[in-house]
Amino acid sequence: MSGLALNSITKQFGPFTAVDNVELSVPHGTFVCLLGPSGCGKTTLLRMIAGLDSPTNGAIVLDGKDITQVPTHKRDLGMVFQSLALFPHLTVGENIAYPLRIRGIGREEQVKRVDELLAMIHLTGYADRPVQKLSGGQRQRVAIARALAISPKLFLLDEPLSALDAKLREAMQVELRKLQQQLGITTIVVTHDQREAMTMADTVVVMNGGKIRQAASPIEIYRKPADRFVADFIGSTNLLPLTAQGGSA
Repeated sequence: MSGLALNSITKQFGPFTAVDNVELSVPHGTFVCLLGPSGCGKTTLLRMIAGLDSPTNGAIVLDGKDITQVPTHKRDLGMVFQSLALFPHLTVGENIAYPLRIRGIGREEQVKRVDELLAMIHLTGYADRPVQKLSGGQRQRVAIARALAISPKLFLLDEPLSALDAKLREAMQVELRKLQQQLGITTIVVTHDQREAMTMADTVVVMNGGKIRQAASPIEIYRKPADRFVADFIGSTNLLPLTAQGGSA
């Protein structure tokens, strides 16, 4: 199958089960949000997809190939961390070119790719600018461009917009979604923000207690929540108080 498949993924830390027998199929080109409260297992699941943590049980399959034991740098993915992890001593262009440089890509090709990505994120002409002089939103875009530099099959983002103010966060949601649609890249975003997930995703995966409670389109999750937790977490407008009156239920 073209895309990502998580088969019976479990992660235990001693006696604690952080991710519990997760099954998920992500078709190629889909935008998925892993949504849930703090400690629900969504970031641990993302880290296993990235190869930063290993599952206790289960298999991770990308485009039909089992990558469970494949090192991170060989998984053909790009990742944006919550902290962004930009190199403060490098320029914008040097940050974006870093994944290309460590793969031995020639200087001329690096410059060409950096220019393409800067145009894509609307920062043309910023290649020589120090990262420290960028705004929060601009740094966010540079981190995204760096993750996309190698044209990966899989694009992973861990709470990428959490540090931005509300207005900028909403603008970046639109930009990120447009960029994903333009590239047609399989994208998985971790967030605890219900509105963010419902705005951006093709599929929202609601997690709690290490388990997937529901995986469906935003409209289906809103209209047909699988259980009380999903309904309550997405919004109290889904919960209607009822009183039984006589007869059998």
